Amino acid sequence: MKSLLFKSLFIPIVIFCSSKAFSEPIPYPYPVHYFSLNADGTNLQMAYMDVKPESANGSSVILFHGKNFNGFYWEKVIKALTTAGYRVIAPDQIGWGKSAKPNMKYTFEILANNNKLLLDSLGIHQVNVIGHSMGGMLAARFSLMYPRLVTKLILEDPLGLEDYKKFIPMQTIESLYKNELKATYVSYKKYQQSYYPLWKPDYEIYVKVQAEPLQQKDFASVAYVNALTWQMIYEQPVLYEFKNLSMPVLLIVGGKDRTILGKKLLNKKEQALHGNFPILAKKAAAQIKNAQVIIIPGVGHIPHIQTTEIFNTDAIKFLGKANNATD
Repeated sequence: MKSLLFKSLFIPIVIFCSSKAFSEPIPYPYPVHYFSLNADGTNLQMAYMDVKPESANGSSVILFHGKNFNGFYWEKVIKALTTAGYRVIAPDQIGWGKSAKPNMKYTFEILANNNKLLLDSLGIHQVNVIGHSMGGMLAARFSLMYPRLVTKLILEDPLGLEDYKKFIPMQTIESLYKNELKATYVSYKKYQQSYYPLWKPDYEIYVKVQAEPLQQKDFASVAYVNALTWQMIYEQPVLYEFKNLSMPVLLIVGGKDRTILGKKLLNKKEQALHGNFPILAKKAAAQIKNAQVIIIPGVGHIPHIQTTEIFNTDAIKFLGKANNATD
C-alpha cells in the first residue's frame, strides 16, 4: 500500500534557488558516528555525535533536536556542556539529518527506544536529557519510558504543551505529503524566520542545513517521512502524562514564542488563542511534581540559538553537579 501511495502522490519537484543557497554539505561540528539498529523490522543506521570533555565531571547529556533541525544546531550547547565537564550525545533521530529515513510508522515510543539502545551501546546508564521543540515531546516520552535512566530533564520550547487535535483540523497523509513536496529553500527560510522576533544573517546556516535534502534525487521519499513525522506530533500528545514525570524538570521558553503545529490552518483569531509558550509552560509545570520555569524575555522558539549564553548558563546551573556515572 505504501508503494502505491507513493506512486499516486508523486509530483515533479521544481526548486528555485541560487547556487549560493546550495553548495557542499555543511560539515557537523564534531565527528559523526553511526549506530546500527532495527526499527519496524528494518536495519537502520543512526547518526550521532559523542563529544567527551577534557575534564569529565562524571555526567552525560543527550540532546534531542526539533522537527526542522538535526544534531548540527546544538554546536554551541555541546561546547558549553563539554566545557562544564559533561559528555554529550547528540543524535540525528531516525528520519532526520544523516540518519536513515525509512518509510515506516513513526512514534515517539520507537524513537525513544532507539535512543535507549544507543545509550546502552555507549555504556551510559544515567543521563540528563535536553529536548527542543519536537525533541521536547520526545524527551518527555523518553523520560516517561525510562525514568530510572533520566537524572534531570530540560524542555526547551517543547511542542505538545497543548493537544493539537483539539483545534487543528485533521490532515490526511496525502495532503501532508503533497504540501511537503512543495518545499523550497525559500519556504524553509520563511518558516524558520517565524522562530525569531528579529531575523539575523547568522541564522541562515540552519536553513541551509534543513534544505540540504532538497538536492537529493530521492527528495520525494524525504518529503513523505516529513509528512509522517508531522502526523506523529499531531497524533501523539504527551501533556496528559506530565504528572508522571518523576525527575526534576526545567522548562526554558522564549517569552515571544507563539509556535503552533499547523498554524496556517487557523485564522488569525484562532491563532491568538494558542501557542503562548509562557502561559503553556506554567500550566505544564503545575502538573509536574518537581518543575521550574524560566521565561526569557524577547526570545522566540529557539533560545539556545537566539540567546545562547543565557540558555547555556540556565541549563548548566539546573543540571548542577550530578553524580550520574558514565563508563
